[in-house]
Amino acid sequence: MLLRSMIEALGIHKSYQHLHVLKGIDLVIDQGQITSIVGPSGAGKSTLLHILGTLDRPDKGQVRIQGTDLGLLPEEKLANFRNQKIGFVFQFHNLLPEFTALENICIPGFIGRRPVAEVEARATELAKLLGIGHRLDHKPAELSGGEQQRIAVARALINSPLVVFADEPSGNLDSRNAEELHQLFFRLRDEMGQTFVIVTHNATLANIADRRIEIVDGQIDSDVRKGSV
Repeated sequence: MLLRSMIEALGIHKSYQHLHVLKGIDLVIDQGQITSIVGPSGAGKSTLLHILGTLDRPDKGQVRIQGTDLGLLPEEKLANFRNQKIGFVFQFHNLLPEFTALENICIPGFIGRRPVAEVEARATELAKLLGIGHRLDHKPAELSGGEQQRIAVARALINSPLVVFADEPSGNLDSRNAEELHQLFFRLRDEMGQTFVIVTHNATLANIADRRIEIVDGQIDSDVRKGSV
């Protein structure tokens, strides 16, 4: 299969006051690739993820997703791009407690002003794919941690994004649910061609990814692809 670049980052720098967090990151991530980003706390992993995912802008450098230069987009167009082309999964799910699982999954679709019936049909389809179709009428407090995280994954996929960014997605799960979530990412990659970029401290997930990038002191210290020596 011919791989095409999904994400291109060139010369990424980011500082917060006097703290220089990212110090010239160059990175290309291919379509359909599961990439893990690891490194010690404070190394710049989440900062890089947020910049690649348009949640923050670099002080210097360029980020392109499937050829679109994100730095050239004004805020409104960037927000639309984020809604339509990018999905996010976070450690603590970030589900809205007053809404049902179905409603939580649908939120990005509704923000994108897609037809309600279309969004709800897609949400139901994704929930069934993820094994939580029978839990759609339940609110987050009535769901297990693993179920909540699957709801969060379905929400990330509702707009059929180009790429899903995940920040410590299994960090709040027990070992069994973490393993199920990891396998789910690979299933989604195989069945839907999904691209994942995952910041994680979980060594198992990091090592089974197609690619493992280690960030140390704001720079890429190692970059290992599965099958390479």
